[in-house]
Amino acid sequence: MYLKDYHLHTTFSDGIDTPEQMTEAAIEKGLAEIGFSDHSYISMPSEIVYWKGKESEPLYKAEIARLQEKYREKIKISCGIEQDYFSDHAAEGYDYIIGAVHFINAGGILIATDEPPDYTLKSLKHFDGDIYTFTEEYYKLLARVVEVTKCDFIAHFDLVTKYNDGGVLFDENHPRYKRAWRAAADALLETGKPFEINTGAMARGIKSGAYPSVEIIEYLRSRGGRFVLNSDSHKKENLCFGFEKYEKLL
Repeated sequence: MYLKDYHLHTTFSDGIDTPEQMTEAAIEKGLAEIGFSDHSYISMPSEIVYWKGKESEPLYKAEIARLQEKYREKIKISCGIEQDYFSDHAAEGYDYIIGAVHFINAGGILIATDEPPDYTLKSLKHFDGDIYTFTEEYYKLLARVVEVTKCDFIAHFDLVTKYNDGGVLFDENHPRYKRAWRAAADALLETGKPFEINTGAMARGIKSGAYPSVEIIEYLRSRGGRFVLNSDSHKKENLCFGFEKYEKLL
């Protein structure tokens, strides 16, 4: 079993369990290392909110520091952050940064990239009613996520496919979609930063596979891409979910 998990969310953002509850569950599962990575604060108006107020950041850091000391004989704990492209508050004083794009800017309002189909289809009014324009805009931002967030690794590369099993929203073999993700992949490969294999949507029964797709993993691997395996857990039961299927890819 892979004994590390560095993408965990808690009650400090949109997770269900406290950092201590997640830590105790990780120890019970026999993990050697975990890293907390609650969502960064974004001040720009958005229809969906994943974070707590900016004032919670020092409390978050203090709590992780307390747990590092309390459980230092049992597990290694790191304090990270999932820094969004649109965060206007620099990620400082963290052990690591996960870079992510959760939104597209549509005239000053942030439109979420990973909400259920009804939300996405309604949001297409901002993209000339074209789902491929929506995905292209996402990948244009993702291509710059390392530059903007200064991250150590790249989260859930093809997040726009979260609710697209069976091609519910779009055809992942469509030339426009493939050109978009390949352009982003090529740009990010130049940075040398690892890509996350993320089982979070699998754990919640939304996707049949991890992010990114097998096709994208193979594309990245063939061009020297490196990977980090994470669960993106929002509750303690999902720690290391599905790792046995993907750990051989590391």
